[in-house]
Amino acid sequence: MLKQIRRIVTENDKNGKSRVLFDGIADNVITVLTELWITEAGPHDHRTPVDMAKRSDRLEPPKDGTLFRFFEIAPESETAHLSREERQKAAHEWFAAMGGAHLQPDTSIHEAMHKSPTTDYIVLLSGRITLVLETEERYLKPFDVVVQRGTNHAWVNRGTENALLLAVLIDAGHDDHAEK
Repeated sequence: MLKQIRRIVTENDKNGKSRVLFDGIADNVITVLTELWITEAGPHDHRTPVDMAKRSDRLEPPKDGTLFRFFEIAPESETAHLSREERQKAAHEWFAAMGGAHLQPDTSIHEAMHKSPTTDYIVLLSGRITLVLETEERYLKPFDVVVQRGTNHAWVNRGTENALLLAVLIDAGHDDHAEK
């Protein structure tokens, strides 16, 4: 079960005084992603009472936009009983459920490898996680930070408890998939 995240969103009232617009559990969940806020390209409308988190329905932010989210990665031991083909199929279905099946150009190193044309700021909040890249790996402990710049990567939890991460994804404004 995903950790429930309390989210407070502020606004200015008609007199320009600050107040709370939303205060409650963030409830837009896409597989392991708890969506907190999304921005579209261009100026941000701070007057709208719309819950922008509800507009997020996929792994990537909108073109020239941003996404703010928590995500949880379960221990790899939960799928250790599956064959490589079964893990590949499950990962493909998982990414498809997040609208991100097209983001898996090469899963030969790990079935959860993916690449998006984004700059991502990631903070590990709890648990343990390994950042798997095509040429190396980095082990993270809580409060370690990754700036992920459009690389093919996977998050692998070799620990015993879920890893909770905080992420801001920013569309990089180009399609890295077209690069050779």
